Amino acid sequence: MTLNGLSPQTCRDGEEFGRLGERWASLYARCSSATPFQSHSWLHSWWVSYGRPGALRVVLVRRQDGELVAAAPLMRARGPLPVLTPLGGSITDFTDVLLDDACPEAAPALAVALARAARGAVVDLREVRPGAAAERVFARWHGPRRRLADSLCLELPAVPMDALLERIPSNKAQRVRAKLRKLDALGIDERVVPGEEVPAALDRLLRLHQLQWQGRGVTVEHTSDRFAQHLARAVRPMVERGDARVTEFRLAGDVVAADLTLMSPQLAGGYLYGADPVLRARKIDVATMLLRHGARETSASGRATLSMLRGNEPYKQHWRPETVPNQRLMLAGRGAAPVLWLWAGAADGRRWAARQARERAWVGRALARLPGRANGGGG
Repeated sequence: MTLNGLSPQTCRDGEEFGRLGERWASLYARCSSATPFQSHSWLHSWWVSYGRPGALRVVLVRRQDGELVAAAPLMRARGPLPVLTPLGGSITDFTDVLLDDACPEAAPALAVALARAARGAVVDLREVRPGAAAERVFARWHGPRRRLADSLCLELPAVPMDALLERIPSNKAQRVRAKLRKLDALGIDERVVPGEEVPAALDRLLRLHQLQWQGRGVTVEHTSDRFAQHLARAVRPMVERGDARVTEFRLAGDVVAADLTLMSPQLAGGYLYGADPVLRARKIDVATMLLRHGARETSASGRATLSMLRGNEPYKQHWRPETVPNQRLMLAGRGAAPVLWLWAGAADGRRWAARQARERAWVGRALARLPGRANGGGG
């Protein structure tokens, strides 16, 4: 069956998905809104580490010559309701589909292919960045659909450190400059790791990450074998293609910090870093060190955005970043409308509950700071 000369297909086999690497990379290069999380290296490696037998649903649209013009990397979600979710899971900051910028028929063809592949299921696209290709599919969808808010991301313009310092008050900028002078006086060297050395560098990064968060609530998944194996498979080819960069920071010859940054033509995002506690003991501001390096590398490469990815942590706010909300796009065929409303209602309920929990926590912290509360007095 063809759609305006384009042929849809659903890939359900992991090995077949693995063989799509070169054609997928070609499509990825022709989709200007793609982020590194849509690269074949990232997605296929994630599937090997996290996928479940029988769940893969990668929807493809091809030209007659076999070239891909659209792709939606999906899988059947766990649970009683029929739902298709993107590959990448919770360790992926942006999900999206891929569309060939030069093929205007790609978006409507993928919308039709998705409707046929999903049948009675809901397609639930989490963490969709504004301007993503998925928005074009959403606009061409003829069945029920819902758009919900998702995570907040913080972004800075890709400019050198001096320009970033101009965004913050002068007294804070002076303190940052003092921190940078201290870094320079210590003689910390920066080294971008070449592809063949990436696996060993990632081992060091993960060890430093665990040391850095020891006793302070590390993200459990970042300590798992499957996460380490995913990074080991995904990152080296991404570095070799220019979709990632691993940087090590050395003091007196020892690696004291390491950073993994993921990159697309439009943005660079600091994904994971690790730092030896010795830096904290020496009053080194690791976040400022990493930001200076990222700002220099990203601005020099001509990218527009330095993303801090998901999360609204206080240290990020020091730089007065722009808050960019991700979206959650839900699509269903007409026969699956009840499933969509049920699924979207449950998502709204979870967001409401999470918001209430955050507000209660904020009120608790505010009350604890009231006079007399610190020593158990008052009221």
